[in-house]
Amino acid sequence: MSEHASNGHSYEDRLAAFVGRVINAKTPAQDPVNVPMIRHWVEAFDLTNPAHLDAEAAAATGRDAVVAPASMVQAWVMRGYAKTVRPVADSGAGAGFAELVELLAEGGYTSVVATDSEFEFERELVPGDDITIEEVVSAIGPEKETGLGTGRFVTTVKTYRDADDQVVATQTWRTLRFKPKAKAEAPAEEKPKALRPRPAINLDNQFWFDAAKEHRLVIQRCASCAELRHPVGPQCPKCQSFEWDTVDASGNATLYSFTVAHHPKHPAFDYPLVIAVVELEEGTRLITNLAGVSPEAATIGMALTLDWIDADDDLTLPVFRAAATEEN
Repeated sequence: MSEHASNGHSYEDRLAAFVGRVINAKTPAQDPVNVPMIRHWVEAFDLTNPAHLDAEAAAATGRDAVVAPASMVQAWVMRGYAKTVRPVADSGAGAGFAELVELLAEGGYTSVVATDSEFEFERELVPGDDITIEEVVSAIGPEKETGLGTGRFVTTVKTYRDADDQVVATQTWRTLRFKPKAKAEAPAEEKPKALRPRPAINLDNQFWFDAAKEHRLVIQRCASCAELRHPVGPQCPKCQSFEWDTVDASGNATLYSFTVAHHPKHPAFDYPLVIAVVELEEGTRLITNLAGVSPEAATIGMALTLDWIDADDDLTLPVFRAAATEEN
């Protein structure tokens, strides 16, 4: 149990002092209840009750107007995307919440996960309603062990009111504030490197990958008009012939374009990962990796030469290195 003290008060006393305290003062929704937002909610959750959007259907059930879905009450008071990514100066409305989070962090409870939410609804919301929300701490539980780590359950009650200050709904909201468990150390032995993602091999491109296993870079050629093509395919894009053969590429190429992949990282690759479009001496282009070329050293038009990666027993792929004239 934490024994921190401040101004003569124990840590437990300081936590207990938050029970019954307003941690988010009454805050108005940014917009009144409105049909367009109801429509978005209904479509997102595939709700079928016509009373949410059809005035006649609502009237047939004794309602004066269409009504918002009950659980949507929390959506009206959300602070919105802009305030999430571009926070403004704290007006003081949530100062109590910030203080509670800081006190919990002092005790080591730096992680949080929501555990449950329970609503009680007093009436349905209709277009034009102006909603406010206020949040009060109702309980802070004792320290206990959980699957996530040592933590405390913090329960608050959020009260939603209309423009006449009448309660329209209450929400009991419970979170677990916990000390994250230390990550287990990786085993000392080195794990085998992950396999490269498998290419989609089919009857049309099998020959290309078979040649690669022999360290041969082949280019598909139309047997009718001699047009070279890559990516490979069953039909010549120039004369539409289905007849084809192959020629062996010389392995000489130039860098046509490139990009550097940073994220997300895949365990089968080494980083920085330079992904290139190279133009072969024969005129076709293919997407490949640059090997032994740093992003800073890569320049459009640089001379390249063919090399091979035998990734595993089932996969061999061509890569390109700087030609001898380009090396330091």
